[in-house]
Amino acid sequence: MTPQHLFSSTKAKNYRLFGFCLLILVSLLYPATAGAADITQQLHRPKNSSFRQLSRDDADSLLRVAEQQYAAGYPQKAIDSGLQALDIFHLVGDVKAKGLTYNLLAKAYIQLGRYKEGEDALRRHLAIARDTKDFQSQIFALNNLGTLLLQYGEPKAAGETIEDAYTIADNVNNIEGEGLSLSNLGLVAARLGDYNRAVKLYETALIFRRRTGDTQGEINTLNNLGDAYLAAGNYLDTISSYGAAMRMAKSIGDRTNQLRAIDGLVTAHSAGGRYERAFDLLQQRLTIAQELQNPREELNSFASYAKLYEQLGNYPTARNFYERAITLSQALEDNKQEIFLRDRMTQMVRSKK
Repeated sequence: MTPQHLFSSTKAKNYRLFGFCLLILVSLLYPATAGAADITQQLHRPKNSSFRQLSRDDADSLLRVAEQQYAAGYPQKAIDSGLQALDIFHLVGDVKAKGLTYNLLAKAYIQLGRYKEGEDALRRHLAIARDTKDFQSQIFALNNLGTLLLQYGEPKAAGETIEDAYTIADNVNNIEGEGLSLSNLGLVAARLGDYNRAVKLYETALIFRRRTGDTQGEINTLNNLGDAYLAAGNYLDTISSYGAAMRMAKSIGDRTNQLRAIDGLVTAHSAGGRYERAFDLLQQRLTIAQELQNPREELNSFASYAKLYEQLGNYPTARNFYERAITLSQALEDNKQEIFLRDRMTQMVRSKK
């Protein structure tokens, strides 16, 4: 090819490239129809109303799914869905929804024993509540943070945090928040071994919770009261408190607190040698877990059966229930619980030799 021909070819290529670029520029400046490229651009424009609506709907759906997954005993799946929802809420600038999502994530992280991540989520929820001057959310976030600090083994810091929540509730006359805070301060007193003070705080909390018609809050405080009486060795009042909580929870379909009350009653009746009643309650517990199709609560039921049979010296049956619980922990991919159950079973086998 001669130099002249080479120049002509290169020039032709340049004209074709210029024409192609010009065509793209014209089509961008004067779009005739909404083609695939236009739709893609719209989906990536944060200020476009259709994008915001679609994303908000998707985020709401993801958050609902996360809540359902958490309630069904799948905290890791709830975290996965919640994080997806959080990303979208961040994109569309829905601060309040981000706070709700952080609260759910915190509960899921805590259930999995990932306390630092749970604390981070709670503190982010609290920061949002403070920025938006949402006093009720501040009260609840501080209470949740306080109870987490209590799980860390930091009752002093927990008490101070919950006291802050009570002060806010008292200042804005939030009776629901006062009842919650007093109930959680009872938890702090119980952790410090001051069961008499814990009982007084719980009884005062019940007054506030009954004033607002907060049935679920009342049930929770009754369960806390049962815990305090149980720790103090007062089995009569223990059974009375847990029994009231169980009946109320059943009446409103609050399965979580119903199961918690049953657990307390099983412990109290077992301690008093009333094993037949304890087994009746465990059967109720397992039935509820199966009706809910909640494998985590089935796991807890099997573990409770194993513990009770072990206590009675019926090691073969106890081992059977431990193995069933371990199978469920594997299905739930809960390695921490599986290790704990295997350790319990190993200790049991060694102790009977």
